[in-house]
Amino acid sequence: MRLGFIGTGKIASSVITGICNSKISFKKILVSPRNRNIAQKLKRKFRKVSIAKNNQEIVNACNWVFLAVTPKVGKKIIPNLKFRSNQKVISFIATINLAQLKKAIGKKVKIVRAIPLPPISIRKGSVPICPPDKQVKSFFNKLGTTIEIKNEKSSKNFWATSGMMAPFYEMLKVLSDWLVKRGIKRNEAQKYITSLFVALSEDSVMNSKKDLKYLVKDSQTPRGLNEQAVKQLRKAGFYRSLEKSLNSILKRLNKV
Repeated sequence: MRLGFIGTGKIASSVITGICNSKISFKKILVSPRNRNIAQKLKRKFRKVSIAKNNQEIVNACNWVFLAVTPKVGKKIIPNLKFRSNQKVISFIATINLAQLKKAIGKKVKIVRAIPLPPISIRKGSVPICPPDKQVKSFFNKLGTTIEIKNEKSSKNFWATSGMMAPFYEMLKVLSDWLVKRGIKRNEAQKYITSLFVALSEDSVMNSKKDLKYLVKDSQTPRGLNEQAVKQLRKAGFYRSLEKSLNSILKRLNKV
């Protein structure tokens, strides 16, 4: 199987890295020359990665084509590409829906929308896909955990929460900076904060079958530090702002 990536940004690079370090069986990965620096790095690092002359060469040579460009670029280039009816197209583009993709491609190809995030490079994390597809599910299960979503409208909720990646990293940065301001060396501060949140995340995954409100409750003691922190953040509207941001992102996605 030949895999082609149109777009070589952070997400495409992460997916390709995950694939090349996994047990996925493939013959070749062809990447677009759009981001020459990333494309060259991938080619040097993985022997099965090659750089195409243009996007049409990728479509011509590959069984599966991954769309990993921005919505603006996608709307410009996709209608000009000539796909084959026996191909599979996996789109990472947040604000181009299935109907728009079908119209732009103009051929009866199998299209699946997927939401991979950078940790896929280390084969970690969930990958929501819509609509369900056995082959695509099996593929992403080798790179993380696939979540199949039948309804595209429902899938937009997952796209919205994927927008919380940068805010999460910003929170880690704020916590680390706070320690640095108090005399802790940056490497020690960042190691502590990132390790702490890895442990908390793993614990939450282990307990994810029950309502997360119990984790919130069990992590507090009366008049303890965690009780003080969560009460103050609630009072300040921290969590309401988080929900407000999600609603705003979803509103943007629903306009598509």
